[in-house]
Amino acid sequence: MPKNSVGPTGHPSEEALYRFRVVSDVLARELRGQRRQEAISSVSSEPPLVLSGAAQRSGPRTIYRWLAAFEKDQIAGLERCPRSRTKSSVVLSERLLEYVAAQKQEDVQASLPEIVKRARVAGIVAEQEPVDRTTLYRACLRMGVCVERRRGAKIRDSRRFAYPHRMDMLLSDGKHFRAGALRARRLAMFFLDDASRFGHDVVVGPSESGELFQQGLYQAIQRSGLPGIIYLDRGSGFIANDTVAVVGQLPALLIHGERAYPEGHGKIEKFNQTVGEAVLRHLDGRPDVDPDCGALQLRLRHWLHEVYNHTPHESLHGRTPWQRFSTDERPLRFPESLEALRERFVVHLQRRVSPDHVVTVDDTFYEVPRGLAGSKTTVYRQVLDGTVRILFQGKLVKLLPVDLAANAHARRAGRPDPEDDLAAIPTKSAADLTFDRDFASVVGPDGGFSDPHDEE
Repeated sequence: MPKNSVGPTGHPSEEALYRFRVVSDVLARELRGQRRQEAISSVSSEPPLVLSGAAQRSGPRTIYRWLAAFEKDQIAGLERCPRSRTKSSVVLSERLLEYVAAQKQEDVQASLPEIVKRARVAGIVAEQEPVDRTTLYRACLRMGVCVERRRGAKIRDSRRFAYPHRMDMLLSDGKHFRAGALRARRLAMFFLDDASRFGHDVVVGPSESGELFQQGLYQAIQRSGLPGIIYLDRGSGFIANDTVAVVGQLPALLIHGERAYPEGHGKIEKFNQTVGEAVLRHLDGRPDVDPDCGALQLRLRHWLHEVYNHTPHESLHGRTPWQRFSTDERPLRFPESLEALRERFVVHLQRRVSPDHVVTVDDTFYEVPRGLAGSKTTVYRQVLDGTVRILFQGKLVKLLPVDLAANAHARRAGRPDPEDDLAAIPTKSAADLTFDRDFASVVGPDGGFSDPHDEE
C-alpha cells in the first residue's frame, strides 16, 4: 500500500473519507443506469457536504480526478499527497526573486508586472522567457515581500448587461464641445436606446441643466414612445428634483450610475467617443459654423438621424441601429395625447403666500391674486417652458414675475367701495333687540303715531 494510504493515526483521514462519499455517490448512480457525465453533474449540483465543520462543494473536474485516483488505488488514492514546501519558488530563478525583493524595497508602489519589465531590461529575464505573475505573487508572499493591494480599488458587480427589447432602457448623457470661430462652450445631450443603440434625439444648450434634459426627454418620447427605465449619471441636470418628479410621473424607473465610474456607462461613453470624433471636434474654431444652440441642434440631429442610425454597428453584428430598432417585435407605448404628455411634465410645489401676495419659485418672485396672503397654495410649474400657475377661483391663473420698478411708480390701491362697508356692518345682538323692544319708536313708518292696539 502506498505511503499516503492512511492518515496520521493509521486510518483514512477525514478528507479521504469525504472524497470517498462523493465518489461512492457517483458510482452508485452509475449502477442505477446513469451515465458518468450525468452522475457527476448531478452530484456537483447537490447541496454541499460538511468537511471539518465547513460546507464543501466539489466541481466536476475535481470529481473526475478523484474517480481516477479511486479506480487506481481505492480509498488510499483519495489521500492528499504530501509535498515539500519551498520558501521561495521552484519555478522562478533565485536571481529574479532577489531582484524583485530589492525593487519592492526601493519602490513599494511598483507593480509586479512593472518589476518584471525592469528585469527584462536589466537582462535578468530573457526577452521571450514567460514569467507567471500569479507564481511570482505567491513567491513574494512566501518570502515576506510586501505586495499589498493598491488603495482605491473597489469591489463592484461589473457584469455587462443589455436589455432585449427597444425602449426597455433609455440612456442619456451630455457631451461638452466648442463651436464657431469664437469657440463658444456648448453641451449636446443625446438620448440613446440601450437594446438597439438607436439615437432618438439630441438637444443643445450652453450648459447641463434639468430644463435641457426635460426638453430632450419630451422630444424623445414624442418620437419613440415611453421608456421603461431611464439610466443617467450623476450630473447636475440629472439629479435635480424636477427630473426625478417628471420621470416618476411618466411613469418610468430612474437609475443613477455610480459616481466616477465611466465603465458603468460603457455604451453611452462609447457613443460620446464616436460623436466626438465624427462631428464635434470638427466644429471647434470653424468660422462657417453658427454657434447658436438651435443651429447646432439642427446639425447634430441631422447626423444622428441620417448618418449614425443607418451605420452598421459592430455590437449589432453588422446591423444598423435603425434596422434593429424597427424590426423589434415589442410594440411602442405612446401617451394618449400631446396634452396628456405635457401634463406629466408639470411639477407641483407647495408654497406659502407672503403678506404682500408673493410666492417664490426657483429664486424668482411671482405675484399672486389678492386675498391669498398668508395661505398655503399649490404652484403648478411647467418644466418645458418654465411657466408658473396656481388654481384661483376654479381656474388656473398664470403668474408673472414681480416688476419692482413698475410697482414703485404705480398708484396705491384705493379704499374699498362704501357698499362693501355697509355689507360689513355687524348684525344686532340680543341686547340690541331687547332695547329696540322696550324703547320702540312711537312714530310709524308712514310718519304718524302708531296704535299700540295694532301691534297687539
